[in-house]
This record gives sequence, C-alpha cells and structure tokens, in this order.
Amino acid sequence: MNQPRKQETHPLDGLLRVDRIPHIWCPGCGIGTAFSASLIAMRESGIDLEKTVMVSGIGCSGRGAGYVNLDSYHTTHGRAIPFATGMKLAKPELNVVVFSGDGDLFAIGGNHFIHAARRNVDLTVVCVNNFNYGMTGGQVAATTPINARTTTTPAGNPDGPFNLPLLAYASGATYVARWTILHTRELMESIQEALLNRGFSFVEILSPCPINYGRRNKESGIASLKIYQDKTIIRNDARPWELEIDFDRGIVLGKFIETERPTCTDRYDSTCRPKELLEGEKTLE
Repeated sequence: MNQPRKQETHPLDGLLRVDRIPHIWCPGCGIGTAFSASLIAMRESGIDLEKTVMVSGIGCSGRGAGYVNLDSYHTTHGRAIPFATGMKLAKPELNVVVFSGDGDLFAIGGNHFIHAARRNVDLTVVCVNNFNYGMTGGQVAATTPINARTTTTPAGNPDGPFNLPLLAYASGATYVARWTILHTRELMESIQEALLNRGFSFVEILSPCPINYGRRNKESGIASLKIYQDKTIIRNDARPWELEIDFDRGIVLGKFIETERPTCTDRYDSTCRPKELLEGEKTLE
C-alpha cells in the first residue's frame, strides 16, 4: 500500500508568506537570492523577529515586503526610508530593514537616503542594484554604467553613475558594504553585521536583470554571474572613492566602513527631551 508523501517544506517557510509563492521575479533575476540572503541573515543574527519590520518601495525589489512573513510595508515610490524612519522614531526597539532597489532608493528616493544617513537613523538598508529601472521597462537609472544601453539610452548611457558606497559613506553611514548575489556567504554575513550595527547601515547587492538590462546589453543571467566571478575583487576597507563600477578594471567588493557615532535617537534624547522625563524613565526601568 502506497504511503502518502510527506509534504516538503523550505527552510525559510517560517519567514515567507508561502500563499504568495511563486514569486513574480523573472528567470535569471538575482532578487530572489538577495531576498533569501536577507531572510537567512535575519534568522541567524539572533534579532527578535517579533520586533522586526521590513519596508520596501516601488520596483521589482519592492515586492520583498509582500513575501516576508513579518510586519512589512510596501510603500510609495522612493519613500521607503521616510516610512522606516517614522517607525524607528516612534518605536526605537524595532529592528527596521529597508529592502529595495537602486531606482527607488537613489533616484526619486535619493534625498531621503542621504539625510537618513546624515542623521544616522538606526536602519538597515539593503539595496539590490541591477543598473536600471527593471520593473517599468528598463529605463536608464542613477546607477546605469557609462555606455550601457537602456530603453531611454539606446545608443549608450552618456552619464556617470553614482558610486553608492561613496555616497553612503559621505552622507554619514556607519556601516557600508558591497557584494554580488554570487557571493552569497559573504553577503549573508555582511547583512548580519549590518543588522547588529547600531546606526545607519548600507549593503549594496549587485544583481543581474537579464530581461531588461541584460537583453539590451547582450548579457544573459549566466553571463552576469561570470562577470561577478571574473571581474570582482574582494578588498575590505577599500577607500570609498575608489569603488566606482568599472567592468574593465574590476569591481571592488567587501566591507568598507564599520564605525560608531551617536544615532538620531541618541541626539534627540540628549538635545530635545527634558532631563526630568529621561530620569523618570530610567527610574521605571
């Protein structure tokens, strides 16, 4: 007599809204790997998941908030960081993770990014950088490499892209790293460190977009991974101003910044809150 097959489960089922699977990401896209790395990092870091929130903006990566089985917010375009900041200021005990894409965080949302880093809001920002606006048709983005083809730069992009680690460092981030989806072990460890870092933490993840970016630049998903294997150099503590994306000279990966300084909440408490109230709260504790 045949025994019924035991239903197999995925190791991350507890952190996924499995009723929303299969996901919408394209074959060869790296967002799923980046998302899985983030969830594993959350689980392995030991943070209280009951007090953890994921916030995403608009774009392919923004769908992450809809798949995670935690408190989550899928916000308006470019506004993930303001929503996350409000949560952190209202409930400082929360672990707030922003998971979004390069277009959402650094084009329409760029102003919010630099000011949250300047104020050292205690957030973990994970940016999936696929070099274009993948969800809306593959237009040029603030991260598109020079000469790369997109729907809005069919002859090649004439403008230089942002160096995201440099932008984060110059704005005041206290943890800055960059990895690719091919470097999954290092990526997971880096996100764990970012989650446990007190202050504004930023992790850039380079990821293929074979449908919109890759197709126009004659680069398949496998070809992107080959580039990540052959054209990357791990150099921890590299100087942020030397981290521009250059496929000819090589792309530098690693942990570049890890430091401490007072957070936004620290400065608010010391500057704006009455000493009598703070002393009363300490007494209650």
